[in-house]
Amino acid sequence: MPEISDLHYITQDHVKDFSHAQLAEVACQGGVKWVQLRTKNAYEKDWELHASQTQAVCKKYGAKFIINDNPTLAKALKADGVHLGKTDMDPAEAREILGKGFIIGGTANDFEDILRLADANVDYIGLGPFRFTQTKEKLSPVLGLEGYQKIMDQCRINNIHIPVIAIGGIKPEDINGILKTGIHGIAVASAINLAENKQESAARYIETLEKAALS
Repeated sequence: MPEISDLHYITQDHVKDFSHAQLAEVACQGGVKWVQLRTKNAYEKDWELHASQTQAVCKKYGAKFIINDNPTLAKALKADGVHLGKTDMDPAEAREILGKGFIIGGTANDFEDILRLADANVDYIGLGPFRFTQTKEKLSPVLGLEGYQKIMDQCRINNIHIPVIAIGGIKPEDINGILKTGIHGIAVASAINLAENKQESAARYIETLEKAALS
């Protein structure tokens, strides 16, 4: 199994005065080591440009580079992997395209999703949302700490040990409670991307995760 970071940073569209690569740069300056490029409804050439520019930033800082919903582009650029939403390509099909050397993550909203992704042998699972967030359209039912605990208990009972990443409106003060459920780490987008000081926000998440891991 590849090493999965405990902080997954996700770029997003339409952040004023910042391209995807520029967002990744300030996040990496804050210590981020895992960057997922998430752009929706982009033309193919624009997607390729965003990807190549963001990948260059990741290489500069030694960060993993994950592309959302585009296994073909990930293979062409030799990215580290892909993340697939519930309505994206089936992970098994993506594995056929990419082969064994790439990381594949999938999105889950309940335990049934986790079972499906475990059967597909994904490398990690993004589980959410933790709370309401405007980052994603068509938001699934909010899970909260109680929902995470229930699902992680089901994972343990069913001997599922794939790293699970919490996502959806997570604040630094939520991290301790989330990790206590058995969650491996968290994913963050707008809390970094829309912060006045993006680098400082990224660093705060990393510092909080490090302290939580020691407690």
